[in-house]
Amino acid sequence: MLFLASLLVNGILAGAVYALVALSFVVVYKSSRMINFAVGEWVMFGSLLVATGLHVLAIDLASAVIFACAGMVMLACIFGSLVLRRLTGRPLVAMIMITLGLGALMRGVGSVVFQGVPGGISLPIPSEPLILQGVIVPRDRLVAAGMATLCIGVVSWFYHVSRAGLALRAIADSQLLASATGINVQRYLTLTWAIAGVVAVLAGLLWTFITGGGISAVLVGLKVFPIVIIGVLIVRREPSSAP
Repeated sequence: MLFLASLLVNGILAGAVYALVALSFVVVYKSSRMINFAVGEWVMFGSLLVATGLHVLAIDLASAVIFACAGMVMLACIFGSLVLRRLTGRPLVAMIMITLGLGALMRGVGSVVFQGVPGGISLPIPSEPLILQGVIVPRDRLVAAGMATLCIGVVSWFYHVSRAGLALRAIADSQLLASATGINVQRYLTLTWAIAGVVAVLAGLLWTFITGGGISAVLVGLKVFPIVIIGVLIVRREPSSAP
């Protein structure tokens, strides 16, 4: 029974990190209805930028995270100026093909730019697990789950309370109507990808800390799609079950 409880706790804690990776996907889809098949590559890039800051630039962890976030925001701005402004009003298939091409490009560039960079990232967390009533709770996964939950809460607050979040929700309903009311659609879509980039850095950091990093971190993008699909099915089912 204790073994089953330990497995259940480990699964819940790991699911929180998966949820943070899925959040990077949902942030883009919620605002632009664009299915981002490059979410794994964004997580990979974020984790490798943190590893570059730690192992190549020899800076501390906080500075490495800031460096990685700045790099992902810069990447989002470049993607927004070169690609997103040409996609307004385009069919869904075109957007899907763009993200597939972006993912392939990031994999190729990442394997060259980050060649020789150690992918491992360590956090100042004790390795000894907690034992609660005989149930083994890994400290690293517990801390990672807490950080992931906090990040999800902050992003949720941003979308529901802030002015920029309200603008992004308006764009999600209709880009044409949002543009007609004076909302700069391109700027807010670029902001969406910048937020996704920052979330990808945090997700990549936690994922690499728990499971290891490098180019293989791109595979986490495939693992989160079932989570996203189940979430979409639940959300779409709620209105029909109402009396």
